[in-house]
Amino acid sequence: MKILELRLKHFGKFTDKNIRLKDGINVLYGENESGKSTLHSFIKGMLFGMERGRGRASAHDAFSIYEPWENPGYYSGSLKFESGEKTFRIDRNFDRFTRKAELICEDDGEQMSVADGDLQLLLCGLNPGRYENTISVSQMKVETGQPLAAEFKNFATRNCDMDLSGALEQLKEKKKVLEREIKESLLKKQAKRERIEQEASYVWRDVHHLEEEFARISGELEYRREKAARQAQNVESRRIIDELRPDKWRVHPVELLLFGVIIILAFVFISKPWNFLVSIIIFLACGLYVWNRMKVGKEQEKTPPELILEEITPEEEKIPLDKLVWEQTHVREQLREKQIQYGNLKEQLAELDEVSEDYREYDKRRSALKLAMERLDELSGELQRQLEDRLKEEVSRILAYITEGKYTRLLIEEGLHLSVLKEGRRIPLEQLSRGTVEQIYFALRMAAVGVLYEEEYPVILDDTFVYYDDVRLKNVLRWLGERKRQVILFTCQNREKLLLDELGVMYHEEILCSESTP
Repeated sequence: MKILELRLKHFGKFTDKNIRLKDGINVLYGENESGKSTLHSFIKGMLFGMERGRGRASAHDAFSIYEPWENPGYYSGSLKFESGEKTFRIDRNFDRFTRKAELICEDDGEQMSVADGDLQLLLCGLNPGRYENTISVSQMKVETGQPLAAEFKNFATRNCDMDLSGALEQLKEKKKVLEREIKESLLKKQAKRERIEQEASYVWRDVHHLEEEFARISGELEYRREKAARQAQNVESRRIIDELRPDKWRVHPVELLLFGVIIILAFVFISKPWNFLVSIIIFLACGLYVWNRMKVGKEQEKTPPELILEEITPEEEKIPLDKLVWEQTHVREQLREKQIQYGNLKEQLAELDEVSEDYREYDKRRSALKLAMERLDELSGELQRQLEDRLKEEVSRILAYITEGKYTRLLIEEGLHLSVLKEGRRIPLEQLSRGTVEQIYFALRMAAVGVLYEEEYPVILDDTFVYYDDVRLKNVLRWLGERKRQVILFTCQNREKLLLDELGVMYHEEILCSESTP
């Protein structure tokens, strides 16, 4: 990629300002407040757009800072660039009410879409984060750390051959879906268990009630049968006595003879005068018995069943014996059915306690996903280590070039914590001068560009070399002239131009005035 032209229609202090850029080093020289930082921000805004902040932050965001001094309603510009041997132009209107972006291929007039990602495709995936941490260096912001470390981690899992990060995200999503299925399955299983347990409790209650009812009916039948047997025995005894009597006698002659013998014996053997009284009492008792027997004889004779029925209580009369037997049989059948139903429910609960085939399948799939994620993590870590090794080699090479071999190796630890080796001794950045630290970060950025990008991007530097001495600045300029297709160098000093002239490096110069130019 190469930037060909900047046209600031209405942007910050500039109105209808055109700047043409060429291959090699482009020096944009200007005093303080000449608009160098404005141009730097314009390039980023044209490539990635500018979003207005919200609330109090909107007063200090880039959108508000670079809003046109005159005619803010025409907040716009265009940028022409070359990519893939074709020339493109992007036009943006930053105004909050008429915001839009258009992308046109000037070679064939094809209208492209920024919203659909055509510009991202032309930039080969360059995003604002990578832009700020690699090819674009703002004033006093050469340091980079966690953002660039995150970019390397993302790059290690996202490259043109293999999207490990995407594969890992897909596996994580599948794992979430599987865990959701397992959770739903467990919830259904628990709901089924609760339903069966509730039904089993109802059936057990019915079994208990039926057992009590069966015991009550069985006890009632046993009592009724024993009572009927006793009544039948009494009737039989009476029948035998009645058979011993002649039919024409209500009182048997033997009974009368026995009564007479008893009265005589009492009179003879009991002393006077008590013998008279006892004999009279016995006589009266025997007479009362004979009178009763004569009275019973006059009553209608009853059959044994009728005698049995006379002894049946009102409660027993309400429930016939046959009905009790039927109820006992019916309750026994109901009890057997409920007991079978309860046994089946207990078996279902036991089956639920066992590990189902579905859960075994879930467990297999979960183990497979876990193993795949672990392997992808290992592969991602290996790719990241390889990338870090490449980065260490490249940044050490650049640093050795800049420092003329004083520092030949850069140590990069977790999170891009940096230190250098000098004569076998590890030296942290805190012990180095500000200029050396900035040179290390510059080397890190340039090495990252070579590792992360296949596309050649312009390097944009805004007063980056303030702390450099002449020797190392000369080395950096020589390196840029030899290695980079296009460099855009904003500076407020003549030192860079003098050193480029001394090195014999060709460059294109653009002078920015302190006042706005029409």
